[in-house]
Amino acid sequence: MHIGTHLHYNIHIHMENPVLIVGTGTIGKLALDAFKSNQVVVYGFLSEDTKNAIQEIEEVPVLGTSEEESFLKIIGKKCESFVATDDTKVKKHLVGMLNEEYKNMPVNCIHARAYVASSATLGHGNLFASGSTAQAHARIGHHNLFLANCVIECEASIGDYVQIGAGAIVGAGAVIEDGAFIGSGAIIIAGVRIGKNARVGAGSVVIEEVEAKETVFGNPAKTV
Repeated sequence: MHIGTHLHYNIHIHMENPVLIVGTGTIGKLALDAFKSNQVVVYGFLSEDTKNAIQEIEEVPVLGTSEEESFLKIIGKKCESFVATDDTKVKKHLVGMLNEEYKNMPVNCIHARAYVASSATLGHGNLFASGSTAQAHARIGHHNLFLANCVIECEASIGDYVQIGAGAIVGAGAVIEDGAFIGSGAIIIAGVRIGKNARVGAGSVVIEEVEAKETVFGNPAKTV
């Protein structure tokens, strides 16, 4: 896991450039809401789906697809980028393209009603939806999704490309490794480790370690 510098939760209020959101699905709409909450101008959307016929979202135009260089070339010069998809494979491809071909790192997207403690460490490209929180000394990697009202408690550690569902709680000192999925309302007890690409079902209570690629469900959570 690569950890960036300390960032305050309302950093986007001070962004000088507009943002281009790559992704027009649910996560794209959440990203738009978060940027608007901080008065950040969204330049437009790029669709990750070539069959997408949407022309605009809340009067913000869908300019084309994520493969169109004419729009991608402005990233890093005239605007910032944010990759908005819950498909990890697609997200890794888009982030890799932005990093390698355009020397651009997607920004964090943090709703004005989210909270990230000043002592937390934060990477790049994370989405914090309304009501989500990262408490003191939490360690957050890159390109994660933190949906509405989820809680990352003190000294918990989140890897890269992790998804934390709405209302889920990651207990103090817990470790969520790269690519893991934590369903809505799940509770990860303090100090528990969730392995790489593991999946925790919605509403589950996890009281012991979950191995890499394992899927668990229930209270207490058991392997499915």
